[in-house]
Amino acid sequence: MRNVKLEVRDLSVSYFDLQVLWDVSLKVEDQSIVAIIGPNNAGKSTLLKTIAGLLKPSRGEILLEGEEITDKPPHFRVKRGLVLVPEGRQLFPYLTVRENLESGAFLRSKEEIQDALEWIYQLFPVLKERAKQLAMTLSGGEQQMLAIARALMSKPKLMLFDEPSSGLSPIFTQRIYKMIEKLREEGLTILLVEQNVYNSLMLADYAYVIENGKIVMEGKSQELLRNDYVKKAYLGI
Repeated sequence: MRNVKLEVRDLSVSYFDLQVLWDVSLKVEDQSIVAIIGPNNAGKSTLLKTIAGLLKPSRGEILLEGEEITDKPPHFRVKRGLVLVPEGRQLFPYLTVRENLESGAFLRSKEEIQDALEWIYQLFPVLKERAKQLAMTLSGGEQQMLAIARALMSKPKLMLFDEPSSGLSPIFTQRIYKMIEKLREEGLTILLVEQNVYNSLMLADYAYVIENGKIVMEGKSQELLRNDYVKKAYLGI
């Protein structure tokens, strides 16, 4: 049995007076890919933002490798190896590709940044070719690669992906999925929110179904693919 990299216990989150998450609990084992699936506005992105420290829960706990980080700021979590690849990429459009990459390594030394850049350019050769271009000039798929690469510059152990294939062509979507698989093979742990339920379940080891801010189902991904409710509600079968 793998060690638990991330554990969320009874997490509740509200935006002002509107509660979005109710008593959400989940576990992500080391070097696994775990998917969170559900309809729009179910609370998936809210959950990732809370784990990343961008939102504060009203109750509950978040543990990273057994250490409670519930009240820790985002930069503390990044330093501990947890990083979010946000929905919509959220790059700095008027900075170059290299400058965007360097912005992801703000906690690292110059020597570490250089080593990380060399590693990133091996993973994403196109980013080396585009290093001096403004981020806004890249294609949608290249921008998503840059968003992933920027997150990798912090040398994370656990990556949170929020809708990584949003707005991408089918070809680029498959490239992103293959990259996520490759990152897991290199020892990273992945928590994935993705609108494409079938692709998510094919990619993940384990999955949670969230509806109206609550976990309503969980299980091994292959089991959920065969589940009648999942097939009817999310796969159109």
